[in-house]
Amino acid sequence: MKTIHALMAVALFAAVVPAAGALDISDGEEILEAVDGLRNFVGGDFAAVMTMISEDPDEGVEKQVVQQFRRDDEEKFLMLIQEPAVKLGQGYLQVDDTLWFYDPESRQFTHTSMKERFSGSDARNSDFGRSSITDDYAVTDLREGTLGSYQVYILELSATNNEVTYPHVVMWVTRDLFLPLKVEDYSETQRLMRTSLYPSYARAGDTYIATTMIFVDELIEGKKTQISLTDISVEPLPDSIFTKAYVERVNR
Repeated sequence: MKTIHALMAVALFAAVVPAAGALDISDGEEILEAVDGLRNFVGGDFAAVMTMISEDPDEGVEKQVVQQFRRDDEEKFLMLIQEPAVKLGQGYLQVDDTLWFYDPESRQFTHTSMKERFSGSDARNSDFGRSSITDDYAVTDLREGTLGSYQVYILELSATNNEVTYPHVVMWVTRDLFLPLKVEDYSETQRLMRTSLYPSYARAGDTYIATTMIFVDELIEGKKTQISLTDISVEPLPDSIFTKAYVERVNR
């Protein structure tokens, strides 16, 4: 699994690159399709271990270790908390349009939302499933720019449905691989709510996965969550993993 330090062009998506001087807002949808295409596991599964370090100026620092499983073709994912001990066995299971939270103490599944914070962190449940930007947003502005040493497209997006976590988004996407490096999330009133940074990616099969994610709460100074991925695998997973029965079984 090779970490991508210098992002290289992918020929499959070369056709979406607008010609010099010909950038038009109509190119935005193709760029979003490329973003989704390179971040989704089509025809395969994904697993990894996530280490989450959350910093809160009032509550201090919390470390969580989470086992992650994804099957994007069927819109399924499972997140099982392994650390800390007080949260051991808690799980988030998405099957189709339903997201369940499992509490091993009560042994109960309850409905939750993709918009909610994941286990009290600055990440949202929607950060861990299939990428569906093309389905959920329309491009309202598109321009070229730079972010550090990277040449990027800057896209301003507005939601096309009320199921998304944030109604307005600004995204900085590399011009070669169409990978998001920075995302700003805004409320309906255009207030900046959260900034997300993706400084490193790894190749996982035919897909790219962010191996470092930093979510900054823009409403509370000093509050943020950093996530690092290890033990990345794209080997097929048993169907049973994406079931309530599996979540209950691993907690016995």
